[in-house]
Amino acid sequence: MMPQHSPATSAWRRVRTAWGLPDLAGKGRFVTANLIDSLGNGLVMAFTVVFFVRTTSLSLVAVGAALTVGQLLALPVPPFIGPLLDTFGPRTVVAAGNWISVAGFIGFLFAQAAWQIVLWQFVVQLGSTAFWMGSSPLIVQVARGVERARWFGFVRALRNVGIGFGGAASAVALSIGTVAGLRAVMVINVVTFAVAGWLLITFRGADTGEAADAGPAEPKPEPEPAPAEPGPAEPEQAAGESAGPPSDGYRTVLKDTRYLRLVATNIAFAFASAVITVLLAVYAADDLRVGSWIVGVLVVLNTAVVALFQTLASRWTEARSPVTVLTLALLFNAAAFVVFGTLLVLPGWAVIAGLLIAMVLYTVAEILGSPPTSELSVVMAPEHLRGRYLGVYQLSWSVGGAVAPALLTALSEGGAALPWVFLTAISLLAVPLVLGLDRRPAATSEAAPAGGAAPVARFDGDPIG
Repeated sequence: MMPQHSPATSAWRRVRTAWGLPDLAGKGRFVTANLIDSLGNGLVMAFTVVFFVRTTSLSLVAVGAALTVGQLLALPVPPFIGPLLDTFGPRTVVAAGNWISVAGFIGFLFAQAAWQIVLWQFVVQLGSTAFWMGSSPLIVQVARGVERARWFGFVRALRNVGIGFGGAASAVALSIGTVAGLRAVMVINVVTFAVAGWLLITFRGADTGEAADAGPAEPKPEPEPAPAEPGPAEPEQAAGESAGPPSDGYRTVLKDTRYLRLVATNIAFAFASAVITVLLAVYAADDLRVGSWIVGVLVVLNTAVVALFQTLASRWTEARSPVTVLTLALLFNAAAFVVFGTLLVLPGWAVIAGLLIAMVLYTVAEILGSPPTSELSVVMAPEHLRGRYLGVYQLSWSVGGAVAPALLTALSEGGAALPWVFLTAISLLAVPLVLGLDRRPAATSEAAPAGGAAPVARFDGDPIG
């Protein structure tokens, strides 16, 4: 007997298809965990420095230095988390990352000396690194090879919405300005991260053979025809690797030149991501001589466009090769940086329009670039060494995030156009590194299962699944 679908169900399916949303049935805990985790990140990102300046006797310089040292101490962490991912699986690592961050935020409440800020900032960064390293493989498990591009896009849009609302709530707390109010925000942050960890550890939608989220079974809609997975999403093994127990560990990763090309490409995106936090405000105020209000407008524009159009972009990209999409993202970034740099020679009336155009190009690059890099970082790695591969991939974010502020500001001292020349150059130089990543190596294609079906992403070492 054919299943009957209510008008509400059919209407939701039409909306889901139109906006490029994945099938969310049974994924409530996963979606909620990502949303409240993003709210927590939005809360803490905006006011950590002010929190310590107001709640301790330390100077602004001392607080900034302590936070920086804590972050630098966490730079070598990814290679140590990689084996944990291989052993326990992404769901456990992501939940543990949230709870480790909870411990760090509780420490923030009681920190008074600089060394204590260093210690607890290191703990928070440790938890954050664990979360981000496990996030992409967890999304792959949730998607189970279906609508993978949509899932990556949806989660990114969800995080942007959460961070935006969290940042707004944090701004309200800062406007109140009392120490009690700041501590209350930190307590809320502790609760949100703790709840997110609990939702993830109890979520079963990423475990093969288990029902997602406990609850009565509902009739599933007829499956929509799914587009063929793009080339790189099929091979679950790196060149020359066969499934089996890990033997060489990180030596295997460092021999995989295809994967290292992806890591090198991601460094270009890591530098690009520093534009808003490092360059934009100083460039607009000191070099372009425009009002500081435009920076806020540009940041809101970026956040809103990503939140509104990320899933639509994912619907467009899911039938295209991730390599094609990555190439487009790099070219859009290069175009944005060229526009940013040429604003120095434009008349004053054209600068505001130029900034808006550059930010739109930059945001399109962000929308296009993030999902395929996250996806490729998982599916290009052999399953039994995936955690170690992601440990190396995460280093591209960690090192890029640490180096970008110093390098970009140093270039700015040499000339206002130099940072944009550098960012344009590395974006264009990354294009040849991307080309060919969607071609499966001969050794891998021989080892592929009959019929060319990609194996379901699963971590056999996960004791909970």
